[in-house]
Amino acid sequence: MPAYVIVQVDVHDAKTYERYKDLAPSSIAAHGGRYLVRGSPVETLEGTWHPSRFVVLEFPDAGSARAWWNCDEYAPAKKLRQATAHTEMILVTGVERQP
Repeated sequence: MPAYVIVQVDVHDAKTYERYKDLAPSSIAAHGGRYLVRGSPVETLEGTWHPSRFVVLEFPDAGSARAWWNCDEYAPAKKLRQATAHTEMILVTGVERQP
């Protein structure tokens, strides 16, 4: 079943963070992942949640998402993101696709 990495990002060094957007995509694709949502603006329809930047990644399965998260290729991008932004990130398994 597909798995999704859902990320709320609050960037505090936008200039340096721009490099992350160049580094991360190749490691995501190498693990079968792709961006479904990447960026802002975000519109709150209900509640008090107001993320400034929101990302949803889709992977073939949770194992592929974990492999991406832990791979050597992603490590430099992860380090850069962690230095330039506060991130909340979760991994969830999707539902089986209907024919």
